[in-house]
Amino acid sequence: MFYIKKDKVKNNGECPIYIKIIFKNQSITISTGKYISEERWTQTDNLRRVLRQDKEKVIKEYLDLYVLKIEKIYNQLTKFQEDVSISEFKLMIIGKHPEDAIPSLVNLIDKHNQYFAQLVEVGERSKASLQKYMRVKELIQTFNVKKYGCKDIQINKVNSAYIYNLESYLKFESEYKGKLGIKNNSTVKYFKNLKTICNYAIKMELIEKNPFNLYSGKIKEVETLFLTQDELERIENKDFKIDRLERVKDLFLFSCYTGYAPVDALQLTRKNIIQDTSKTLWIKANRQKTKTKSNVPLLPQAIKIINKYQFESEYLLPKISNQKMNAYLKEIAEIVGFDKNLTWYIARHTFATTVTLGNGIKIENVSAMLGHKTIRQTQHYAKILDTNVSEDMQKLMEKFKDN
Repeated sequence: MFYIKKDKVKNNGECPIYIKIIFKNQSITISTGKYISEERWTQTDNLRRVLRQDKEKVIKEYLDLYVLKIEKIYNQLTKFQEDVSISEFKLMIIGKHPEDAIPSLVNLIDKHNQYFAQLVEVGERSKASLQKYMRVKELIQTFNVKKYGCKDIQINKVNSAYIYNLESYLKFESEYKGKLGIKNNSTVKYFKNLKTICNYAIKMELIEKNPFNLYSGKIKEVETLFLTQDELERIENKDFKIDRLERVKDLFLFSCYTGYAPVDALQLTRKNIIQDTSKTLWIKANRQKTKTKSNVPLLPQAIKIINKYQFESEYLLPKISNQKMNAYLKEIAEIVGFDKNLTWYIARHTFATTVTLGNGIKIENVSAMLGHKTIRQTQHYAKILDTNVSEDMQKLMEKFKDN
């Protein structure tokens, strides 16, 4: 059915002619690129009467050929039993290939990352998480160039072969800062990011299914590293003569005694400290990564560190960049004589294991202080110490002796 759009009239008084097509019980509208005045459209009964003006005859002939073109495309689809969507059918009518309606993988990543960046701006997600999604885009583009000769591919080409070729590339061929290959757990996390991106695309009705659901890689449990009580005391008792190392040491110890990651600890101010009815000081805040509550009573060691920097700024701890902190931690490990690779993860693990579980704190309470949503998350961080097992078994032995 042809009709004119009166709300799009040109300066010369002519309106564009559109065609409405019903396909699979759905309708689409397409501009024909032709124009006519509302008066002539009405007087000629939508160009169905005998026409006298040459211009109107030309338009009529063009519209008849347009209908014939649509019928030919439809007959061709019927003949070869091709199943296309209404949007793909429209593309074929206007002279484009149906594949033009299929979004590309990098395009979907960009749309997700633009949305995620807005969440970062309003403080709902962290910059660190956004950087991981940007890294995903880099890896995909590099892989596509290596495998397909171009940075992007259509999402319908992301099949099982693509996914496992990508996994192989990430694990054995990708390069970053001079290192070749990415470890299993990091690879699995990148695929998890890709699943999240495609789930967002599904919600936005850009695609219908998530191709990365085909991926079956699993996180491998690795031994959780933490400091023993003796090692913790060795750092605590070490007096570093260099100010930058002393500051990093204090931030590290603060994480060990509160469970706060540096990204969260560095944002704490005095407003985050409250006192309960028993005059115990607490830190009350939300974790940046998960936005969950992470309320922790302040141990004397943590209070001592806070008092040390109380006059420097509104923040509880001194500001240090993440890159420098990691470098300084390695320096501290060498000076103290640790064989362990000192990282901020170790500080959090130490809180979960040595400081809390090792002193009889229930895992449910440890989970709450770490800001975890499930106990399962805490079990990954917290390692049950042999001393705990020994104490529990001693109680069991005493019970059997009585019997």
